[in-house]
Amino acid sequence: MSTDLIGAASPQDIIGAALPRVEGPLKVSGHARYTADHHFPDMLVAVPVCATIAVGTVRHIDCNAARAMPGVRAILTRENIGHIARLPEKSRLKIDETVPPLQDDEVRYYGQFVALVLADTFEAARDGARAVQVDYAASAPDVRMDMAPDDEPEVVTERGDPEAAYEQAAAQVDETYRTPVETHNPMELHATVARWEGDRLTVHETTQAVVNHRGVLAAMLQVPEERVRVVTSYLGGGFGGKLWPWTHSLLAAQAARVAGRPVKLVVTRQMMFRNVGHRTNTQQRMRLAAGADGRLLSLRQDFLYHDSRAGVSEESCGEATGYLYSTPNLRVTGASCRRDLGVNTAMRGPGVVPGMYAVESAMNELADRLGMDPLALRLLNDTARDESKNVPFSSRHLKECLELGARRFGWERRDPGIGAMRDGATILGWGMASATWPGMRTKAQVSISLHDDGTVRVRSATQDIGTGTYTVLAQMAAHETGVDIARVKVEIGDTDFPAGPVSGGSMATASLVPAVVMAARHAIRQLLDVAARLDPDGEPAFEGGRVMPAGVAFGEVLRRAAVEVVEGQGVSKASSADPQAKAVSIRSFGAHFVEVGWQPSIARLAVRRVVSVIDGGRIVNARTARNQIEGAVHMGVGMALFEETHYDPRYGAPVNGNLADYLMVTHADAPDVDVTFLDYPDAALNEYGARGVGEIGLVGVAPAITAAVYHATGKRIRSLPVKIENLLG
Repeated sequence: MSTDLIGAASPQDIIGAALPRVEGPLKVSGHARYTADHHFPDMLVAVPVCATIAVGTVRHIDCNAARAMPGVRAILTRENIGHIARLPEKSRLKIDETVPPLQDDEVRYYGQFVALVLADTFEAARDGARAVQVDYAASAPDVRMDMAPDDEPEVVTERGDPEAAYEQAAAQVDETYRTPVETHNPMELHATVARWEGDRLTVHETTQAVVNHRGVLAAMLQVPEERVRVVTSYLGGGFGGKLWPWTHSLLAAQAARVAGRPVKLVVTRQMMFRNVGHRTNTQQRMRLAAGADGRLLSLRQDFLYHDSRAGVSEESCGEATGYLYSTPNLRVTGASCRRDLGVNTAMRGPGVVPGMYAVESAMNELADRLGMDPLALRLLNDTARDESKNVPFSSRHLKECLELGARRFGWERRDPGIGAMRDGATILGWGMASATWPGMRTKAQVSISLHDDGTVRVRSATQDIGTGTYTVLAQMAAHETGVDIARVKVEIGDTDFPAGPVSGGSMATASLVPAVVMAARHAIRQLLDVAARLDPDGEPAFEGGRVMPAGVAFGEVLRRAAVEVVEGQGVSKASSADPQAKAVSIRSFGAHFVEVGWQPSIARLAVRRVVSVIDGGRIVNARTARNQIEGAVHMGVGMALFEETHYDPRYGAPVNGNLADYLMVTHADAPDVDVTFLDYPDAALNEYGARGVGEIGLVGVAPAITAAVYHATGKRIRSLPVKIENLLG
């Protein structure tokens, strides 16, 4: 997919400029084509038949009534869909649900696909799916939310002797914190449109990783990778749920091969709660101890989480615990508990978001027991080294985030008394928490071409999930070539382009920077070689889109030489394979300050305002970065006050598996959000010093809110979400 940008800043100062997203006008005008918008001649529509049990086996499927219905063309089961291979355990490719669809009779969770109806229209396919009769041998499901580990907990990180230090400390906290199952609900439903042309497969897909998706389809459908193409022009939100392929994509591609016709499969909103992942629930015991002066002496975190029998996805709640604060004694352990649920997967800020909810909540409780300001406690325990790795941070400005956030929020006016602050009849509560997220870079490739019409084209098989990748790529290319951004065309979201990074883990922008810089410099060298052939005695140079010293625009140089285009290639290697990057700890930091309003007379609790200060390296686009933090903060409000998926213990089905019953933040719940970026470049990650900012805006929001709730009501909430009944009485 390609798009053009309208110039709004000079190439020299375009990095950091607050440019609007180029795809915005296309989206609001209806011209942006999402996966489900693609139609092809003779296309069939697929609707899955979903299991109505959570555990058991399929004994028999009666398709006779469905086959006789008008418009129904085929019904696929394990008997006739053909072989879909398992992905090898040690594969470089990523997938969460490891069991291929329709390959055995076992049912592992409620809603699992057990058959697939193909018809001329959606309505015919839907009615056909309802008419399919499935006979099951069912067993009682285990969908309990309580926790008991299946295996011995594993040590994630440790140092010192945390037990002995805890016993000798002046102040102690020993509490357990819980987060519920949360379900991704992006506006765009998961969808696949698959078509075969001979032995070549093209898939339009809702994915945050087109390159990985191609690899998974090729491996599991046993097709050479070069014969598979995956296209994601636009994505209507992913938040981690669209990182890795789900079974509907494999079913659509295999169905198109069996039927010999294009196939479209769009999951329903109910299927979104069952078949395409969720954030698992967690239980975390926190034991913190400090001296009378507030210095941390011991920190222990023991976390548990659920995973599915249909796949394994780790929720590493202890990922950030070892480095956030200074303490000589620390141990973090983790373990999983198997349940008969759909497969859990990454959700914005996986591991760190629920993990930091527990850590930061315990820090707030420790501050109360010490009679200490929670801001002062965090400042006191700041550190210049990553004590989990015993290396320095490449860049750490948590202290400045905390201090600047406090000033912008007005923290000095805080009265620590419970219920002591008011705005008329509304009781105010103030709370705060720190935030952090790892800075990472993954493999990426980019091509940049200079054309004889004076335009620059950027290509990479990455994708824009609504975060502004089209825009930041164009900004970087304009900066490197000196060409006005209006003449830069970005083409991404297609595996026919050079392999790009996933859009997850806040890695995409940081990963693309080195590849863009290399590709631009390579293209410029090719251009100068062309210029040298035109003037063998000259010494050409490139500046501001022109070949010097004559100052001729590069397009004119190419036209004079009868060369249509010169192209440069650039690559970026993963930071995990970079010795210089591994010698330091690369992390982003931040702070959130929250005000809630509590009206006990009408039992109304609302988050009124949030101040967030983020140390995310150099910010490439101030507007899109601010949008990311604002959206993440609103997700944090949902995490703290609203979101929770409930399951029926009899059948294992999501009880509130729809947008009417699953509560999320609406405009009426959205607070005012004030975002500030420190904008310190981090040279350890790339030439621009850019790190990602997608996830860090969510980390720490929930514990800041629960601290504010305690300040207003005196009720200490340790299990999310906060419920009104928790605050009454």
